[in-house]
Amino acid sequence: MPTLQKCIRFLGARWRVAALALVAALVWCAHYDKWTAESWRVPTDYDGDAPEILAQMRAAADGDMWPLAPKVIERLGAPFGAYWNAFPTPDKPLLLLVGLLAQWIGLFAAANIALMLAPVSAALSFYFVVRWLRCRREWAWAGALLFAFSYQTFHRGLAHFSITFSWTVPLGLLAVWLVAKSRQLEWRSGGAAVCFGAAVALGVSNPYNLFFWGQLMGWALIAQWFGGRRQSNLRIGLAAIVVAGAVFAASHIEVWVHVQEPEGAPLVSRNYGGTEMYALKPMELVIPPIFHRWGSLAFVGNRYVRWSDWRGEVFLPYLGVVGVVGLVWLGVVLVHRLLTRRPPPGAALSIGWLTVYATVGGVTNLLALLVGFQIFRATNRVVVFISALVLFFVVMQLSRRTARWPAWCRWAGALGLAGFGLLDQIPQESSAPERAEIAARVQSDRTLAREMEAALPAGAMVFQLPVLGFPEVNAPGRLGNYELFRPFLVTETLRFSYGAAKFRARSRWQRDLENVPAATLVRQLESYGFAALYFNRKGYEDRAEQLLKELAGLGYDRRIESPRGHQVVVLLKPAAVPALPLGRTVTFGLGWHPAPGGGRVRWANSDAVMSYFNPHDHAITAALTFTLVGATEREVTLEHEGRQVGAARVGRVAGAIELPQLTLVPGVNLFKLRSREPAVRLDSGRYQLRTFGLQESSIKITSVRGHPQ
Repeated sequence: MPTLQKCIRFLGARWRVAALALVAALVWCAHYDKWTAESWRVPTDYDGDAPEILAQMRAAADGDMWPLAPKVIERLGAPFGAYWNAFPTPDKPLLLLVGLLAQWIGLFAAANIALMLAPVSAALSFYFVVRWLRCRREWAWAGALLFAFSYQTFHRGLAHFSITFSWTVPLGLLAVWLVAKSRQLEWRSGGAAVCFGAAVALGVSNPYNLFFWGQLMGWALIAQWFGGRRQSNLRIGLAAIVVAGAVFAASHIEVWVHVQEPEGAPLVSRNYGGTEMYALKPMELVIPPIFHRWGSLAFVGNRYVRWSDWRGEVFLPYLGVVGVVGLVWLGVVLVHRLLTRRPPPGAALSIGWLTVYATVGGVTNLLALLVGFQIFRATNRVVVFISALVLFFVVMQLSRRTARWPAWCRWAGALGLAGFGLLDQIPQESSAPERAEIAARVQSDRTLAREMEAALPAGAMVFQLPVLGFPEVNAPGRLGNYELFRPFLVTETLRFSYGAAKFRARSRWQRDLENVPAATLVRQLESYGFAALYFNRKGYEDRAEQLLKELAGLGYDRRIESPRGHQVVVLLKPAAVPALPLGRTVTFGLGWHPAPGGGRVRWANSDAVMSYFNPHDHAITAALTFTLVGATEREVTLEHEGRQVGAARVGRVAGAIELPQLTLVPGVNLFKLRSREPAVRLDSGRYQLRTFGLQESSIKITSVRGHPQ
């Protein structure tokens, strides 16, 4: 009989967990209206950052995102491939799984399944943790659903794919609690397994979660050091931090090991202003969104938008009504304990530190201003930890305070709380016309892809206009930032020019062609082996009509147009033996201020790097000229691959460094301009710290393997 009872309890526990996962999945399906097979073949989003996330999934499906290997996307950045090693990829194991699934069921269906698993995994993780903490099942259920659909994660959707996965947060908080509070952690105990499991999970997932967890674990170690000094707790906590750091380093090893231009300008730039813009604003924890399903709460959000001037990821920190009430409740308990001289709740201490660090004007801004630590600028994302801590507190309190209630009352109260909270937290569903619009765009892209692959041979190269770098550029006209990825997502064999990393010598040649006459453009592209020219009309004020007219006048009137008319492909006549494209100028790397708005001189703030890419497997020769000015009178020297090759005296009167014949080695050639005189601050404004400026530059290839150009 006891064995039978154990089996019943075991099966009952498993069914409750399975039911929780099922409910979370159904809530997700209801929100996105994923009830038919066809709806699963359409992504939840096709704008903003969503195409970039889908492109990473597509690259994973193509086998271009393996861990520890160079991250080169073969079908992008044609003809050289897109080198994304300097662009960090969080959740790479997850992307690889999505890519594998995409090979079987298609990219968009795989993306949808992965996105659905975000709240499911969060619910299961939260449930596991609060059950570990002896919370009753019904309240654990309610808290799990509320955390799974927290506004700050669920609303981000496909565009912020990595951030939607918050399942590591409850596990990380449990690990912190075990190190700080448990009586004695043993190396072979379940608690130690939780600590190391959380460390590994956080190391391979979103870096923001790892960053905030590391702070809390650091405080847990400090609490042990000055408190009980349980040696095993200290060792396990420290080992967990080391494991998390090692896993993170291994997950992003290509950033350090396989980088092609270590002295190139950062692909993703951050500044102090961003650390203020995207820092946590505590009042936003209680500000509901303008599109809240309840008008009275939406009114508050609208008032905030009307009256505030400095907003970052607005509304995303919203805790929801249950979270706000829980935060107030926790505050009352904190005050009561302080007044009665009892230890404050651990959740309150954790929230206090996270708020002090992440708030505008807090520690995050001090570090950014004084030591330049700006990489984690969006500290409002700490809210996922605050939400978890508040919900832990709420469900544990309710579990204790309702212990004597009948079971049906507890379940009714828990389900009622969960239902109310979900209605509050989950954004309004997209309308049928909005979903139909996404489906129509996807179908249009698929039709265009079929026609392109029917007209072009496998492996054919397509040059895309307007020319855009990757990532994070300001696209012209009404063109989305990553919209040029769309043909890549729905084709299997074609190669595209878009996707090459910006600020890199390897892709400089594309920028050289963006404003040339149509005749020069097609002549050059055909000589490089490009078989088609792709236009996205949304990037042109005249919908590219002038360029298309000029091409037709040159005899290039074979077109493929998408059903919706925004994308046009003009077929070219590629050379039988294509040449490799060569850039016409150098590329600016570290040491330079951002490009001036209309000014002729590009100023440096210290020694400055430039680069040029030789795509051949042998050396070529070139004639180079650099015309320089100085912030003050100074001598500027030019080095090529660490060897000085020229010098000039510059000041207000320009000086030139001329190199009539310089040998350029295969691959990236680095040039460094140096000045012994220190930089001079000309004004108190931004970018006024200067050494010298490049007024003009020219590079002309004189021979390739001994043949004059």
